[in-house]
Amino acid sequence: MRRVSKTFANGVVALDGFDLSLDDGDFLSLLGPSGSGKSTVLRLIANLVQPTAGTLHWRGDNPLQADVGYVFQEPTLLPWASVFDNVWLPLRLRGVARLDAAAAVDAMLERVQLAAFRNAVPRELSVGMKMRVSIARALITKPRLLLMDEPFAALDEITRFRLNNDLLDLWRDERFTAVFVTHSVFESVFLSNRVAVMQTRPGRIHGEIAIDAPYPRGEPFRTSPHYIALCRRASDLLAAATEASGRRLREAANG
Repeated sequence: MRRVSKTFANGVVALDGFDLSLDDGDFLSLLGPSGSGKSTVLRLIANLVQPTAGTLHWRGDNPLQADVGYVFQEPTLLPWASVFDNVWLPLRLRGVARLDAAAAVDAMLERVQLAAFRNAVPRELSVGMKMRVSIARALITKPRLLLMDEPFAALDEITRFRLNNDLLDLWRDERFTAVFVTHSVFESVFLSNRVAVMQTRPGRIHGEIAIDAPYPRGEPFRTSPHYIALCRRASDLLAAATEASGRRLREAANG
């Protein structure tokens, strides 16, 4: 993304002069306060909305199209459909018959630890299980880029930690690039090899931290001095971004 701006019809300037680059295999977290444009960045990358100004490039000059998976904050599952059929949906929309998709869907359900629930419907699942279905549905087409918009925000801490661990296992095995939106400093540092901190009014990157901890990561990393130090750095940068946002707001109010 190069000098990207996005102004909505109501006049809200969500992004202004936004720059972002991704390398193959990155796990990038976008960390920032509400209203900083994090979700707008994901929608622009996914081609769900168009920029007001600036450019987006996908591997040179190719547009972002079918190689993107999207996990929303809510699972957004079809309530009448089974777990299997919810995961099959993207392949179904591509014309893949249920029988032909069965092996891939069952393999993905095994990967997200839901093989025993393939015939269950969403109302029979916990919130964490529903999110696993949503992740499996996003990955079933083998996207090169996975966009995740605060997918674990509504979960309890134990479930969130478990899904963070499982997501990193999937990222390592499926070899996708990830952009993960979160409000949590701790989550961003645990998951990512890069954390980009955003400021608001309008949204832009305030600064970035490289997370120089090896994978795989688990409980030893979560309790290590290095993790605590990285979280402190990210927290300090977030505080600086918030202060910069407030300063710009005060300057605008004073003309």
